[in-house]
Amino acid sequence: MKKILTVIAGICILLSVCGCSKGGNTSEIDPNEVYGCDVLNVYNWGEYIGEDVIRNFEDKYNVTVNYSLFDSNEIMYTKLMSNNAYDVIVPSDYMIERLISEDMLQPLDYSYMTNVKDLDPEILALRDAYDNGGVYSIPYFWGSVGIVYNKNVVDESKLESLGWEILRDTEYKGRIFMYDSERDSFMVALKALGYSMNTENLDEINEANEWLIELHETMDPAYVTDEVNDAMINGEKDLAVVYSGAAAYIISENEDMGFYMPKEGTNIWSDSLVIPANAKCPKLANEFINFMLDYESAKDSSITVGYTSANKKVTDDLSAPGEMFDGNEAYVFDVTNPKNEVFKHNDTLKKILSDLWIKVKVR
Repeated sequence: MKKILTVIAGICILLSVCGCSKGGNTSEIDPNEVYGCDVLNVYNWGEYIGEDVIRNFEDKYNVTVNYSLFDSNEIMYTKLMSNNAYDVIVPSDYMIERLISEDMLQPLDYSYMTNVKDLDPEILALRDAYDNGGVYSIPYFWGSVGIVYNKNVVDESKLESLGWEILRDTEYKGRIFMYDSERDSFMVALKALGYSMNTENLDEINEANEWLIELHETMDPAYVTDEVNDAMINGEKDLAVVYSGAAAYIISENEDMGFYMPKEGTNIWSDSLVIPANAKCPKLANEFINFMLDYESAKDSSITVGYTSANKKVTDDLSAPGEMFDGNEAYVFDVTNPKNEVFKHNDTLKKILSDLWIKVKVR
């Protein structure tokens, strides 16, 4: 999923990745005495943290953060399976479910988690689908998948009447971006057909496959990932399937764009902070997770990235009148639709969808 970051923030992260000087610490803490280490290894999505968060943590606790980047849950998982040691990682919901089932995470130490009280109760309820009770994970960002549309071309009433089927309305042939992700694309098709996005029913999966084939053959969609953001800001297409954080950024840059979550339901996802079982510095890892929940850290990250913070006060403040995401329907999104779902881990289903998705695009 796309994580938006300013150029300045990218430079800051690059400096951290390169191991460049953090500008000197002001803390008198001896981290080796308090935590048993003074280096923290963090593995996160690319462009998914506030501009000042790492530097502020380093200065406060007199430590060094080695910050590495991944661009998919599967790449992150492969690294862990290769015995790479990280202290904090940021997987998505279904991957956390898998890591827990394979004993690859260690329980959090809630004696450090003084900021957990500020988390949105709705995202905590969502967490129970993959980590009941929050034994292993603390939510970081969350969002949905929906349609960004050009309000000058696409009437919202048409979106409401057609839902996901608007992506197969030939009025918009050649004017659609589809996100190049088998699981998200099959989610769209399955929801359009009235099925669960976690279905294991092969008849339903094949019907969704035919839905996507027809879309491909009749609508001439463009399959994109990160580039969808600038393209929609520039008004290159009328409709685009995007993550809500990307949508929030697009809308903030182009007031002609709107965001719609179809009535048939969609994926509500969350990314969370966890500690791998082989972490070398777990005490400092718990401290870092709590630091990421802090109001100032969470606000910095949400402003920089554009996704909805798990810290409810941050979300409320940034969406308040006159603030950055005031009136931005993609930043504060609807989670009340009972047809919304969370992805479940299913290796067999993922392979089936991956094979089918490749065939859809090469027809």
